[in-house]
Amino acid sequence: MSDDSENPSIKVSDRRRFSADGEPLDQEETAATEESVAAETTDEPAEERESAAKSAASPPPLPAASFELLVMSLGVQAQMELTAPNDDNAPPPNLDMARHTIDLLAVLKEKTKGNLSLEESRRLDNTLTELRFRYVQRVNEINEKAKG
Repeated sequence: MSDDSENPSIKVSDRRRFSADGEPLDQEETAATEESVAAETTDEPAEERESAAKSAASPPPLPAASFELLVMSLGVQAQMELTAPNDDNAPPPNLDMARHTIDLLAVLKEKTKGNLSLEESRRLDNTLTELRFRYVQRVNEINEKAKG
């Protein structure tokens, strides 16, 4: 048989919402029961458990706002709108929204002309070129399906 000390990471939580008599438990009582069970089943001090719970509940930090992130975000959005469905029940690509996002990138290029670093300018140009190509490709595919 195995010893309890071999696997100290197992956590048992009582998530019942009713007492043994069938009476509904208050949420505070349920939370208190879960905390006491967690405290009994772990060897960590209470401060470490609270710290771990807070870090697990907090979302990851957001990336720094940058021109690169803006271009990349708009590019991914347009690519998602151009994506062909995998099954027949899925909605078709949203060409109007994809075209709008590509146009937004084109406006961004025009308004920032002369103010971008070489790397930023190349990223924007490459993103626009790729998206325009994919847009034309997707329109051609849809037209071929409609004909055949």
